[in-house]
Amino acid sequence: MRRGPDDGLDWEGLNEFLNGLSNVREGMAEESRKWLEALGFDLLYQIQQEIIRTGTVDTRRLLNSFDVGDGDGVWKMSSDGLTLEVGTNVEYAKFANDGHLTVRHDTPGAFKLPDGSLARFVPGTWSGDRFIYDPNADTGMLLKEKWIEGSHYFDNAVKIFRIIFGRSLDKKLRVYIDKRMRGGRKRK
Repeated sequence: MRRGPDDGLDWEGLNEFLNGLSNVREGMAEESRKWLEALGFDLLYQIQQEIIRTGTVDTRRLLNSFDVGDGDGVWKMSSDGLTLEVGTNVEYAKFANDGHLTVRHDTPGAFKLPDGSLARFVPGTWSGDRFIYDPNADTGMLLKEKWIEGSHYFDNAVKIFRIIFGRSLDKKLRVYIDKRMRGGRKRK
């Protein structure tokens, strides 16, 4: 069966459309690299905002590690496979996000109190309400086993970012395809 101009289908613009499709692929690698990089910065920003918003206990080391170029930060990107990895190598980041026990059975120096609970001695000094860890101090505090709830700063940031990503992807694809299909021409 053959179809042609008299079959009731609208063929006007088909060749232009097909030629436009080949133009879509051109330049996509550079566009995707820029977009991926921008998304990475958006995610880092969201993580930093959530650390601040949730009041995550931090000496600014955690907050600063979620930045490109920080020694504790993780920033890996490739545009062809659209891979982006951001994170931190700060050792307490997971504890601050997920929560943790102050003392566990495998904690060095942990011991059982007469009531059966776990504890450990932490050497240091007090300055007002602030405890300053000092491994050489003769004084310190007794830290009993207790669950410290995490702030879920990273989890919250990823949820927010997923919304941003979905909107960004939709908009970016529409704009990019429209730009390439029309070759920069304005609509009639």
